Amino acid sequence: MAKKLNYVCNACGASTTKWAGQCDSCGEWNTISEEKPLTSSSSSKAIGAKRGGRVALTALDTHETPPPRTRSLMDELDRVLGGGLVPSSAILVGGDPGIGKSTLLLQAAAMFSSNGLKTIYISGEEAAAQVRMRAQRLGLKDAPVQLGAETNLRDILTTLEEEKPQLAIIDSIQTMWVDTVDSAPGSVSQVRAAAHELTSFAKRKGISVILVGHVTKDGQIAGPRVVEHMVDTVLYFEGERGHQFRILRAVKNRFGPADEIGVFEMTGGGLQEVRNPSALFLSERGTPSPGSVVFSGIEGTRPVLVEFQALVSPSPHSQARRTVVGWDSSRLAMILAVLEARVGIPFAGLDVYLNVAGGLKVSEPAADLAVAAALLSAREDAALPEGAIVFGELSLSGALRNVSQTENRLKEAQKLGFTTAIMPKGEKTPKVAGIGTRGFDDLTGFVGEIFGAG
Repeated sequence: MAKKLNYVCNACGASTTKWAGQCDSCGEWNTISEEKPLTSSSSSKAIGAKRGGRVALTALDTHETPPPRTRSLMDELDRVLGGGLVPSSAILVGGDPGIGKSTLLLQAAAMFSSNGLKTIYISGEEAAAQVRMRAQRLGLKDAPVQLGAETNLRDILTTLEEEKPQLAIIDSIQTMWVDTVDSAPGSVSQVRAAAHELTSFAKRKGISVILVGHVTKDGQIAGPRVVEHMVDTVLYFEGERGHQFRILRAVKNRFGPADEIGVFEMTGGGLQEVRNPSALFLSERGTPSPGSVVFSGIEGTRPVLVEFQALVSPSPHSQARRTVVGWDSSRLAMILAVLEARVGIPFAGLDVYLNVAGGLKVSEPAADLAVAAALLSAREDAALPEGAIVFGELSLSGALRNVSQTENRLKEAQKLGFTTAIMPKGEKTPKVAGIGTRGFDDLTGFVGEIFGAG
């Protein structure tokens, strides 16, 4: 029987039974290569024929001691990790090129080593001298971190086994080469095999491993999705090149809350922690202007105030533009449709631009009402009342839905001097001293009272 071949796209991980010059899934050229099976069919059959050992079973009510954590002395990083670094954990960090991943992890390595962890930093992209130059620029040249420059995974694992560090940082997983896999570094097979070897080594030897991952043009970590399933924690380092703010976001964490964020500011001396992100995001906001609305959101367990900015202008083109930065473009289309269908305010023939100030990416539905308010404010050229924040989820019927953690949103707004919260009307709206609430049942009532239309 002829051997069945399988081909995989190195860009998106899609598989096919035949080779092609262009991937049908992502459209990239010359990225499809043959994938070698890790085990043969004969060996798979042999596993079932040979009797294995008994697996130890425990009850659900078995008491387990919480894993010890080591803090990095960087509160924002510790927050995202769930309180610190857990032994034997595998962490994957992804981000755009040049966003500051290597800078962040070099600073983290210095902090962890200063706090007593034996740390080894292995670079597959730079020479050790280049890493030392960065450390000197960041003022970390005296940190007790051991450096190495290597891409052969067998040599790296041998070094880690002999040195016995407590933390190993691999920069990056796409540059690692496994000599048992017959494909080029960065291919799907190589990335999967390298991630499997490193995570297994971490669990077996009790070493924490941090892997740096490249991202595709769509912002996803390059390589097969199985790599994200292998590791314990997946972090994304986000930010706009034109902004100095950087967001470290947890999208998966087996040892802490997911969707937690840490906020940093990129300076000439490296990344600096931002203790109060809300104050920083609103630091350059002046008097209320048309199209500007402050949204009180929740990122993980942290309330964050951020400014939505909208601009609506007549379109010179036959098809009006819809441009969004920091929010979901499809959700913007939904908000525009609800405004026209339920309130009777059309945006046909108008260009719509929406921006989240500061480079933060907002994804929660609680921003619906803030976006609608910003669009209406820009269209009617009327600013919202001074000292007001807005939050609430919008349904397709035009009704406003309550959102979670209302009290935390109000407390954060009160702390920064806001006096009014425009929100959905709830049965039990929490009372926070110093800030009043204006509740609405639907979008029609909100538009009629705030903008005098509807």
